[in-house]
Parts: sequence; C-alpha cells; structure tokens
Amino acid sequence: MINRLKSLLSSGPTTREQLAAFDNRQLALAVLLVEAAYIDGTFDDIENLKIADLAKKSFDLNETEIADLIEVAATKQREAVDLVRFTRVIKDTFAPGERVQVIEMLWEVVYADGRVDDFEANLMRRLGGLLYVSDHDRGAAQKRIAARLATGGAGN
Repeated sequence: MINRLKSLLSSGPTTREQLAAFDNRQLALAVLLVEAAYIDGTFDDIENLKIADLAKKSFDLNETEIADLIEVAATKQREAVDLVRFTRVIKDTFAPGERVQVIEMLWEVVYADGRVDDFEANLMRRLGGLLYVSDHDRGAAQKRIAARLATGGAGN
C-alpha cells in the first residue's frame, strides 16, 4: 500500500484515456474525497481504503477502476488551483439530499484517521458553502458520522 501511495504522489499528468474512463460526477466527488484526505498533510492507507470503500458503495466500478479513479483524482487534486470546478459539478448535478450525503462521505474521510484537525474543519466549512449545504445540515451530517463511528459502525 505504501508503494501505491508513492506512485500516486509521483504519477505524471493525467491522460485523456484515464479521464474518459470516469464521468464528471465520479471524478468531482473523488477529487473532493482526496482533498479531504490530503488537507491535513498526510494521505495514509486508512484514508485511501475509506475513499475506495466509499467509491465502491457509490459507483458501479470494479476494484481496478476504483484504484484508477483514486489515482486520477489524486493527480487532479494536486494540479487544481482551487476546488470550485469540482464543487460546481456536484452542486449542479446532485440533488440537495445527495449533496448532504457527499458531506457525510467527506466527514467519513476526515474521521478516518481518528481526529479532525483545523485544516479539515476549515475545509468542511468551505465545502459546505460551495456545495450549498447549510451549516445546520453540515453539522448534522458531522454528528451522524461521529455517532456512527462512536457506536462502532464503520459507515457500512
């Protein structure tokens, strides 16, 4: 797994073929999930596994496609100057309830390493605004994920 992360960090530019394998919704969501993992300065195995699990539950992709999606998303996340183009795709193509589910997924990635640091909390506030998810709904999503994790549920 460490070698996989090293290859993610050193991979070159994304090819058109890699991008064509995923629709805009899949890629936008994956980029945000990767951003949530990277924002605290580390993207460790547990966060990678959480993103893979969330992608498996959300998209009709096999294990290889999920790994490719995460790789492409990591490359796009590193290349991105901001997240607006990704959040716009989600805001424009996801229903309000689905956007709240996106916030829950992001919280799952944030909590994957067992702590929420200031950078992660700030990212979640910004993403809530960019995705047009109210502070109330964002806070409720955070509480649902924290409660699920406290009771031993892994978001399954």
